[in-house]
Amino acid sequence: MKVLPKADFPRFFGSAIKRPDLWMNEIHSLIALIDAKQFKALEQWPHGALIRRALEGQQVKPGGFVTVLLPGPLPALVGLMPASGEPYATLALAAHLVKGIARYRPAAVGIITLVEASQEPMATDALVSAVLAATEAQPTAKRTPPNAWRPTALRVRSGTPKRTLASANGAHLARWLTQLPPNVLTPGSYRKAIGTLARQQGWTVDTYDERRLQRLGAGAFLAVTAGSANRDAAIVHLRYRPKKRSTRAPIALVGKGLCFDTGGHNLKTASSMLMMHTDMAGSAVALGTLLALTQINYPHPVDAWLALAENRIGPKAYTQQDLITALDGTTIQVAHTDAEGRMVLADTLTLAARSKPAAIIDFATLTGACVGALTERISGFFTNRAQLRAIVEDAGHVAGERMHGFPMPDDFDEDLESPTADVAQCLIGGKGDHIYAARFLSRFVPNNLPWVHCDLSAAERIGGLAHVPHTITGFGVRFAHALIESADFQRLIAP
Repeated sequence: MKVLPKADFPRFFGSAIKRPDLWMNEIHSLIALIDAKQFKALEQWPHGALIRRALEGQQVKPGGFVTVLLPGPLPALVGLMPASGEPYATLALAAHLVKGIARYRPAAVGIITLVEASQEPMATDALVSAVLAATEAQPTAKRTPPNAWRPTALRVRSGTPKRTLASANGAHLARWLTQLPPNVLTPGSYRKAIGTLARQQGWTVDTYDERRLQRLGAGAFLAVTAGSANRDAAIVHLRYRPKKRSTRAPIALVGKGLCFDTGGHNLKTASSMLMMHTDMAGSAVALGTLLALTQINYPHPVDAWLALAENRIGPKAYTQQDLITALDGTTIQVAHTDAEGRMVLADTLTLAARSKPAAIIDFATLTGACVGALTERISGFFTNRAQLRAIVEDAGHVAGERMHGFPMPDDFDEDLESPTADVAQCLIGGKGDHIYAARFLSRFVPNNLPWVHCDLSAAERIGGLAHVPHTITGFGVRFAHALIESADFQRLIAP
């Protein structure tokens, strides 16, 4: 399948979420989050006394839940807010509630919260996000598709914030694309899918194909693509502009989009190569974030720069000890052909920086070292602004997508010194590779430009993560959405 068909494009959420006045008469099941301090207020709910007796009778602790069969019969899964009150823990609890209610396969689900006013938006967001993540359509080539539970309506007592739905759509897009097999999502079909989405969302598209990149001198990107039999690799530039003109420079989202990574001549083993169709997750996160911001009518411009390529083996594939000249003139000594992500990002970051954005945020499944340091539960990041570290970590906390900041001292550059070029691509051996990768990339971002590099160690996790039940987590969209909307980030990048 060379072209991504319209049937293999996700349908976004929206029409099924309603807030009817007589919502209790229109649901077939209930999921609820309750603060233990609010037990007395349960008496005001329909069947609240029954729910309270169940919680007290089973001695449910904060972070736990109970199943209650209400008159109707109406199955209900009721959870007590975690003692920590943290978004991640709340999202994880919401996932348990949704898993429990899914056994009943209800056609309409009601969502209700009884928590402190300050926690209500977060609690509602967790429940809605968990339902949507559990019931979103998955790409499949089965002749008989799985009989998945898909409720026809989601009734939210307190209303659903627009940003919850936008983040869910963005993350759904990221997960959908990342799951597609490498013979379906090639750089060429990916470009066509992006074109379709751009027309739907009103984005403008500018494509830097291989011929154009050759003319510009983007040797780092082209070194990686040289081994591919297809000449469909490209850097795709998308522009979102709000309807009301903004005087601000755009935020630039940069994504690594390796649709398949063999490792090149430094070939991966079978087990390491098995999931390398997901090495484009960074580009999917950048694209999903752009979609989420578009759907909330974000008031300032945003650009996305997607590096779409493959790292294949062929007679023209780049090799160790090659000398490569990047787009900005930097010469690179190739040390390992499986360090291709930092090569395609080098030229993509250069292009993004030349557009004079307010800030750059890049996303990449870049190093195994970051997974080794953090596992698949947390993603790492690096930044060239000390004040950004706390802002980024706080955004990850708020989103329930935890981010950990690593140091990036410039003395690490001593180890990347090359006898034949301006810089060595990487070290052989793997110690601290996530730090060396960040130092390498920092060469292609001007010091006067705020920059965050996200190494997506949590892009995949068997069994899912937080509210997401899928191995492909879509991690990064919720975080990036929260970061860009945060007041502290806005103050830092404001002119």
